[in-house]
Amino acid sequence: MRFRAAVLRSYGDPFAVEEVALVTELAAGEVLVRIAGCGMCRTDLAVRRSAGSSPLPAVLGHEGSGVVVRTGGGPGTGLAVGDHVVLSFDSCGHCRNCRGAAPAYCDSFASLNLFGGRAEDVPRLTDAAGAALAPRWFGQSSFAEYALVSARNAVRVDSALPVELLGPLGCGFLTGAGAVLNTFAAGPGDTLVVVGAGAVGLAAVMAAGAVGAPTVAVDRHPRRLALAERFGAIPLAADTAGLAERIRRLTGGGAQYALDTTACAPLINETLRALRPTGSLGLVARLHTALPLEPGTLDRGRSIRHICEGDAVPGLLIPLLTRLWQAGRFPFDQLIRTYPLADINQAERDCDAGRVVKPVLLPAGRSR
Repeated sequence: MRFRAAVLRSYGDPFAVEEVALVTELAAGEVLVRIAGCGMCRTDLAVRRSAGSSPLPAVLGHEGSGVVVRTGGGPGTGLAVGDHVVLSFDSCGHCRNCRGAAPAYCDSFASLNLFGGRAEDVPRLTDAAGAALAPRWFGQSSFAEYALVSARNAVRVDSALPVELLGPLGCGFLTGAGAVLNTFAAGPGDTLVVVGAGAVGLAAVMAAGAVGAPTVAVDRHPRRLALAERFGAIPLAADTAGLAERIRRLTGGGAQYALDTTACAPLINETLRALRPTGSLGLVARLHTALPLEPGTLDRGRSIRHICEGDAVPGLLIPLLTRLWQAGRFPFDQLIRTYPLADINQAERDCDAGRVVKPVLLPAGRSR
C-alpha cells in the first residue's frame, strides 16, 4: 500500500512530502486509519534537537485523528471499519503501571513513543526506493495519509464531530486538561496558575474554567495572554521581578495548584513561591539542565512533580473533552489553524514564530 507522508530525513532539513509504502500486514490488535488531520506538537519539532536519539529518516506526527479503514485479524480490537478515532500515545498494556490505569508511565513509554520502538520491532514503512523508515513515532507516524496503529491508542469518538480537528486531544490538549482534571483534581474555588500560555497551557486554562477553578495565566506574549483572558483566566506578564507576590495577591494568598509549561528555572522558582502552604506545582516540559531550587521554595508542604500526558487514560479523558467541547466549555477549536500536509514546513515556521497556537495538518484537504 502506497500513500503520501511527510518524511524528516535529517535533523536540519525541512520535511519532504513523498510517497511511502506500508510493507507489513496488520497484526492482531492493530487498525489502519485514514488520517483526516494531525496536530503538530512541540515534541515533534524537538526531534531536531534530540542529538540523534530519535532515529531518522522517519514519519513523525502523534496527534492524529481519522477513520478506521481496516482491522487486524485475531481477537477483536473493539473497533470497526468506519469508526472515527483519535490517536494517542502508545503503551504496552501489561506492565504494572499500564495495569494500574497509568499508561503514561508505561515501562516501555520511551522506547514505544520516542526512540523508534523496541529493538525487536520491524520497520513498517519504506520510502519509494524501498529503504526502511524508522518505526512508528508515538505508535502512529501520522504526518501521513494513513497510519497503522495499535487499537490500544485509538479512541472511538462520535462520528458527528469534526474528526479532522480532534487529533490534538490525543496529546497536547490532553496533557494540559489532564493536569487540571486528573493530577490536581481541581474543583470550584481551587486556585490555579498556568505558566506558559501555549497549547498545553491554554488547554489547562480551559479545563480550569470548565470546573470553576479561578486561574492566573502567565506568559510574555500579549496575544497569548489575550487568549487566556478570553477563556476566563487573569492575564499576567511573565516578568519574574515580583511575580510570586503578584500571583499571591491575585489568588487570595497563593495558588493551590500551578502548572509550568516553560522549563524556565527562574519562573519555576517564582511559581513555587507563589503557592499557598501544601500547594503543588506540576511540570510538563522536559528540563534540559539541572533545576536549582532556591531556599524556601519547598517549605510548608509545597511539592513539585513531573506530569506525563496529563496522567490520562486516553479512552476516558478524550470522550470527556469532546463532551465539554460540545457543551461550549472546552473551546479547543479556537486554538487551531489548519494547513494542507504539503505546507508542513510553513506550519513549523508559524509554530516556531508563535504565529499559531496549534497547527493541524490535513493530508486530504485544504486549510480553513
